[in-house]
Amino acid sequence: MGMSVGTGKGAMAEMNVVPLIDILLVLIIIFMVITPTTPKGLDAIVPQPSPPNAKENQDILAKTIVVQVTAGGKVLINQDETSWDQLGPRLEDVFKQRADKIAFVKGDDAVEFADVAKAIDIMRGAGIDKVGLITAKVEAGQ
Repeated sequence: MGMSVGTGKGAMAEMNVVPLIDILLVLIIIFMVITPTTPKGLDAIVPQPSPPNAKENQDILAKTIVVQVTAGGKVLINQDETSWDQLGPRLEDVFKQRADKIAFVKGDDAVEFADVAKAIDIMRGAGIDKVGLITAKVEAGQ
């Protein structure tokens, strides 16, 4: 164990490694338990800008749904004006026959974030799985 008796030259000390291994295993378990899990928020999809010389695909543009919140408190669905009360039912009608439930939100610079968050909440309530955000830089292709 801690000491072995030699053949004739006296006692010879050896290091006892077993308690050291026990301590290391306990420390590993403690660090595994106290390591925090990474927080997970909402998934966001940001549309990628197309190359500058590429033609716009009309099929993709027809499928893309953009909910725009303007500074005057108006709500637009692909350039069609609607009210806050009709936003949910109209989005449900649009996405009734679609397999991919992806839409984008665009807010003007003067719009408060609470209005954009309200639009996102209504969209999620209408059954849209993924909501992307469109910013001015993404729209400009930067």
